[in-house]
Amino acid sequence: MFKLFLKYASVGVINTLIHWTSFFILNEFISQGLSNVIAFSIAVTFSFFINSKFTFKSNVSLYRYLIYVIFLGVLAYVIGEIAENIAVNPFMTLLSFSLVSLIIGFLYSKYIVFKE
Repeated sequence: MFKLFLKYASVGVINTLIHWTSFFILNEFISQGLSNVIAFSIAVTFSFFINSKFTFKSNVSLYRYLIYVIFLGVLAYVIGEIAENIAVNPFMTLLSFSLVSLIIGFLYSKYIVFKE
């Protein structure tokens, strides 16, 4: 299971780079909110397809894609709202989400999304 987690984490590093790069490029032309939604969508789509084939060696389906994207989107929103309510520095929010989504996202992917 540790080897599987390392594969998932390596995809997560690339996913984070895609998200941040997309965000900063888009933010030159559109608002932060819209930039973040689009960047998240690009990154989570990449992550889904790579994790499906590379990490979990599983078939791709619309159902799996939707439960993956919706779950991670809700997780991002909830962590952001909690951080906003307790006045956490935005950088710490980003770090917290990255850590929480890595662990919870892995378990959710392994036992729900890509369960065979």
